[in-house]
Amino acid sequence: MTKKIYLDNNSTTPCDPRVVETMLPFFNEMFGNAASRSHPFGWQAEEAVDYAREQVANLINVDSKEIIFTSGATEADNLAIKGVFEMYAKKGNHIITLTTEHKAVLDSCKKVEKMGGDVTYLDVKEDGIVDLGQLEAAITEKTILVSIMFANNETGVIQPMKQIGDICKKHGVLFMSDATQAVGKIPVDPKELGIHLMAFTAHKMYGPKGVGALFVNRKNPRVKVTSQMDGGGHERGMRSGTLNVPGIVGFGKAAELAQKEMKQDAERLSKLRDKLESTLVNNLEEVYVNGNVEHRMPHVTNLSFKHVEGEGLMMTFNQNIAVSSGSACTSASLEPSYVLIALGLGDDLAVSSIRFSLGRFTTDEEVDAAIELLTNGVNHMRDLSPIWEMFKEGVDLDSVVWAEH
Repeated sequence: MTKKIYLDNNSTTPCDPRVVETMLPFFNEMFGNAASRSHPFGWQAEEAVDYAREQVANLINVDSKEIIFTSGATEADNLAIKGVFEMYAKKGNHIITLTTEHKAVLDSCKKVEKMGGDVTYLDVKEDGIVDLGQLEAAITEKTILVSIMFANNETGVIQPMKQIGDICKKHGVLFMSDATQAVGKIPVDPKELGIHLMAFTAHKMYGPKGVGALFVNRKNPRVKVTSQMDGGGHERGMRSGTLNVPGIVGFGKAAELAQKEMKQDAERLSKLRDKLESTLVNNLEEVYVNGNVEHRMPHVTNLSFKHVEGEGLMMTFNQNIAVSSGSACTSASLEPSYVLIALGLGDDLAVSSIRFSLGRFTTDEEVDAAIELLTNGVNHMRDLSPIWEMFKEGVDLDSVVWAEH
């Protein structure tokens, strides 16, 4: 095989050529600073940013004044969580989140704790979905924010956002969501769902890296955040810094394309994902799907191959296929995925998991080739594994006492 197969679209997506084409003039012909309001170069840049802001706002059905551009979803998460904590300090200091959130949310919450905040980390059910009763029970008179991701980056599981929004509204609490993995792939309407702040980014939806956004609700309620980046008061005082005009223009184009094409993309990719998943589950023994299979993103499956170490399995094919074991952001570590552990998987199944995330440019032929390479890889690893041999012979591996070196 000469062509490399990319099935790691939850990590990042390739820039759509139509996005690149739209961005190019803003590097050298229309290179002005959008904050330079005294000459045509600046006016041109500002106009391009305004248009892109409309495109991004239209994708999630909000007012363009509610879109704050950032360097990505990580910065947007930080701005939302720390910004709300500081702005609403007089009302309370309690934040609720999930143990399965992205590190950008979890680490922001850890920082809030160091600043004197109180954070409740709720566990999820075995299918990865929050227990709504536990969530409501965790709300106190000091709760100011609930932060729950829309779709999980490792399993693709989608949370019941409308019900969460209703609970937050009932208790007068702000609802924030890291919607990085959902926006641009499935319809997302924060106002309809009762979401007051929402982080997302361009590079997960075929746009450029280094540009993201935070939606901040302006009416009923009007939400305010304390800026985390000080300077020239850009982005309505919430995020200072010279705007990345080419990136923002690309983000806008990516949003426009997503709005037009996400339905057909989702339909095609869910069929390909189901084919990949069902073939591997049916053709190989002891393969398990992780997370809720009803409520999940159309392009993602997370599979555990029992008694096959995920990193070792990837080495059998990673010259040809790009996938992820656990989260891409923690893949430098060989610790089992904290998301899968939170779903109740044992270390053995958690370290044997592979995440497949298909994308706009994934073809039928690539999925067929991936199935063949995966099947060969799993069989090869199991042929070499004394553990698998013992398992096949009916040995109760939980009762085995392993000698320590």
